[in-house]
Amino acid sequence: MTDKQSVVIIGGGPAGLTAAWELIKDGGADKYDVTVLEETREFGGISRTVKHNGNRMDIGGHRFFSKDDRIMDWWKEVLPLQGAPSYDDKKLGREHDMEPGGPDPEVEDKVMLKRHRVSRIYWNRHFFDYPISLSANTLKAMGFKLTMVAGFSYLKSMVHKLPEDNLENFYINRFGRKLYSMFFEGYTEKLWGRHPSQISADWGSQRVKGLSIMGVLKNAFQKLLPKKRSNAEVETSLIEEFWYPKYGPGQLWETVEHNCEEAGVKVVTDAKVIEVRQAGGRVTSVVTEDSEGNRKELYADQFISSMPVKDLVNAIDAGSAEQDGTHAPADMVEVANGLPYRDFVTVGLLVKHLRLKNTTDIPTLGNPPIVPDCWIYVQDPGYKVGRLQIFNNWSPYLVKDVDDTVWIGLEYFCEEGDSFWNMSDEEATKFAISELTRMRVINGPADVLDSHRERVKKAYPAYFDTYDHMDELVEYLDGFGNLYCVGRNGQHRYNNMDHSMATAIEAVGNIKSGKTSKKNVWSVNTDKSYHEQK
Repeated sequence: MTDKQSVVIIGGGPAGLTAAWELIKDGGADKYDVTVLEETREFGGISRTVKHNGNRMDIGGHRFFSKDDRIMDWWKEVLPLQGAPSYDDKKLGREHDMEPGGPDPEVEDKVMLKRHRVSRIYWNRHFFDYPISLSANTLKAMGFKLTMVAGFSYLKSMVHKLPEDNLENFYINRFGRKLYSMFFEGYTEKLWGRHPSQISADWGSQRVKGLSIMGVLKNAFQKLLPKKRSNAEVETSLIEEFWYPKYGPGQLWETVEHNCEEAGVKVVTDAKVIEVRQAGGRVTSVVTEDSEGNRKELYADQFISSMPVKDLVNAIDAGSAEQDGTHAPADMVEVANGLPYRDFVTVGLLVKHLRLKNTTDIPTLGNPPIVPDCWIYVQDPGYKVGRLQIFNNWSPYLVKDVDDTVWIGLEYFCEEGDSFWNMSDEEATKFAISELTRMRVINGPADVLDSHRERVKKAYPAYFDTYDHMDELVEYLDGFGNLYCVGRNGQHRYNNMDHSMATAIEAVGNIKSGKTSKKNVWSVNTDKSYHEQK
């Protein structure tokens, strides 16, 4: 029998755990000695689920949908699709196709639910379709005059195309200047802390892809036709059904982690990688440190990294004068240190009821019935909050008392260390309550029963500053033959969960086959027709 290959995986988020399972499944323990190093004590990265007083909070909202069938099959192998209706669908008579022989979510926990997607835009105390479209609803909410201005502005953008050298022009070319200024300009600045004219158009091609008003109208028209379309044919920001674990995305990743350990993966938590040692064009070992300052060195044949690129480059031979290697080159460190991120704060509020009324024809739980939205995008620049999540609508099992309380997440985009990030829990909660009250979503502080604030560092890799030199960094990192960068932060790409997983699957494929080019690992989600809009 041949010697086992040892593989160290940095990070226990979607990319890291996918890599671990891909290596160890189907008897992989005979060929690979796999270790996962996770800095925290939780799994799932920003796809984790936070538990608070019997209610569960999804950090950032994670729809389980992919145009990559490998990923859809992967998910349902971990958590099988429901074979009986969930609590709310049963009570309200809402229908989904059930999986023959699938588990009953009212009885079993390991189950993937099918959910209806409803997301809308909140602007000037009106609701608009999400993504924005020139529909009858938009006409009604905007008024005739504003709609005409937006319509002619859009027609102009169809004839007169701007060079797509920044995100502002990217949006104007697809929506016209008026809709851009109303719905995209302020929201993008809120999200990234920069004006869209300063942001690379790469972000748009990464996240918005083929979306345009023509795409929205075509989808609306095709819905009237009986012909069925495949997943791959529907622009992903228009997907109306998605899968979702009974207890949120963290449940899936906790299950994957458990399956990995059962199959022989060694998982180490509280293990922050502080140094990556290298010699002769290969990574030789990593040094970890726990919260008490204890250090350990791990040697391996192959290394898969999902840690932020910035941290990875700074960790290369950090403080190791006694090593043969040297620090990463100064120009590479400069590019890495200039890579920007947006940080993220979610404030969860448990409320008695909403002031917002459900004016749709979609039945919902609650007394009075709550709005049916999963997300409400707050594209009104008068509010700091970027999105609202209504957890009741993602899965009824996220909420302890789903009939008589509403569990809302307010998502704020900020910079680690800025005034919003540094607020106390009490201050942030007070701020969130005042915004929801001003928006007329709730009646006021008296309706709030409980709250929880969660801060997430480096949630969103950003596309400005030294990002233009990212290809140089990729070339440098690929120079280490046995190092693979995967995942959202590992590649500094604003990937969705399915793409993060696909990068890991590609990396493991290379390790198994001995393929040396890593182009396939970096090129996941660069086909510009693949992505779900944020």
